[in-house]
Amino acid sequence: MPSMGKPLACLAGVRVLDLSQFEAGPSCTEALAWLGAEVVKVENPKGGDPGRAILAGPGASFYFLIFNANKKSLAVDLKSPAGKQLVLDLAAKADVFVENFAPGAIERLGFGYEAISKLNPGIVYAQVKGFGAGSPYEDNLAFDMIAQATGGVMSISGEPDGRPIKPGPTLGDTGTGMLLAISILGALFERTGTGKGQRVEVAMQDAMLHYIRLAFAAQALRGGPVQRAGAESVSGANPPCGIYPCKGGGPNDYVYVYTSRTNPEHWKRLLAVLGHEELIGDPRFATPEARHAREEEVNALVSAWTREHDKHEAMRRLGAAGIPAGAVLDTKELAEEPTFRERGILQVMDDPTVKDYCMPAWPVRHNGAPPAVTAAPLLGQHTTDVLGSWLGLSEGELEGLERQNVVRSSRQAR
Repeated sequence: MPSMGKPLACLAGVRVLDLSQFEAGPSCTEALAWLGAEVVKVENPKGGDPGRAILAGPGASFYFLIFNANKKSLAVDLKSPAGKQLVLDLAAKADVFVENFAPGAIERLGFGYEAISKLNPGIVYAQVKGFGAGSPYEDNLAFDMIAQATGGVMSISGEPDGRPIKPGPTLGDTGTGMLLAISILGALFERTGTGKGQRVEVAMQDAMLHYIRLAFAAQALRGGPVQRAGAESVSGANPPCGIYPCKGGGPNDYVYVYTSRTNPEHWKRLLAVLGHEELIGDPRFATPEARHAREEEVNALVSAWTREHDKHEAMRRLGAAGIPAGAVLDTKELAEEPTFRERGILQVMDDPTVKDYCMPAWPVRHNGAPPAVTAAPLLGQHTTDVLGSWLGLSEGELEGLERQNVVRSSRQAR
C-alpha cells in the first residue's frame, strides 16, 4: 500500500545542526525534519550515536531508526582540530543548533553557546539537560526515568495503596523533545522580524511539571501532595471512571469507561446500555457524590456487563450510546490496525538494511496528510553531501579528510 504521507516544506530552507543523541534531542530534531528542515546529525565516525547500539537487530538498530527518520548523517571526529573546525564552519551557516550532551560537555568540545552565537548571532541554540540551571542537581545526569521520578510523574502514577509507577510513555525524553521543538519554532518565527537568534534551554525535570499541570490544579484546591489515583483522574473521581475487565480474560482485555461530572446524561445513557433503566433517577446513584459513596456497587454494575462482552464490542456499544469508552489496545493490535497505515499514522520506512519496518510517523496532518517518513541515515551517509553543499568542499578535499580519519562517508562501512 502506498504511503499516505507527503513531504512537507513548512521549514524548507531551515538548516539544523543536530549534535544530540539517544532520544530527547533526536525526537526534537526529527520533528523538525518531518516539517521539512534539513537536519544534519553530527556523529562520531566510530560507532555514531550511542542509540545505534540499542534494540539492534541484524543490520540496524530499531531504536535509532525510529528517532532519526528524515535526517542526514555527517560522521566527523569532533576531537580533531580539523573536525572541530568543520563543525564550527557548519554552525556559521546553520539556523538551529541542538545538543543534549552531559552538563559541561559541549563547552569542553568548544561548541558552547558563547562560541557558537559569536560565530553566528542569528542561530537558535537549543539544549536539553536533565536539570535546569540553578537547580541543586544541575550537574547530574538524567535519563527518561530519572526525569519522571524527579518531575512528579511517578508520584501520581500507580494504585492508591501501591508504590510509584513509571508510566510506559517516555515523557522525560520524547515529551521534553516536543516542548523544545515548539520553542525552536517560536524562536525561528521571532527571528524573521528581529534577525536575532536566541538560546533555548529545557530541563527534563522542568518539562515533567508541564505534563502534570492537572495535579497542581488539584493540589491548589485540595492541598497536597496529590495522591496516586490508579485508573481515575487526579482531578477527582466520578464513578464509574476506570478500567473494567472484558470477556476473554487476557492481559489487555479491558475497556476504560468514563462518565463526566459535567454531563449527567453519560450516567443515564450508561444505565440504559447496562440494562438498568430502573436506576435512572434513583437518588442512591443520581449524583457524582452519591455514586462516589457507593463506588464499589457502581463498579460491580459496570463490570458485570463488561465481562459479558469483548473489549471491542464493549467500546462499540458504549461509544454508539454517547458514552466515552476505550478498549485497552496493545502494541500488536495497534500495529495490525489497517486504518493507521491507510491514514499514514503508521508508515513503512524504506531502509536499505531493514525491510518493511513500520513505525509511527508525525501524527499531525497537514492539508489532509502527515509528513512522509524517509529512512534514518546510515552512519556518515551524507558526509560528502553536507560538506559539499554547506561548505563547498571539493571531492579532493573530502577524500583528504577521509584519509586523515577526520570524517567518515558512505563509501565506508556502516
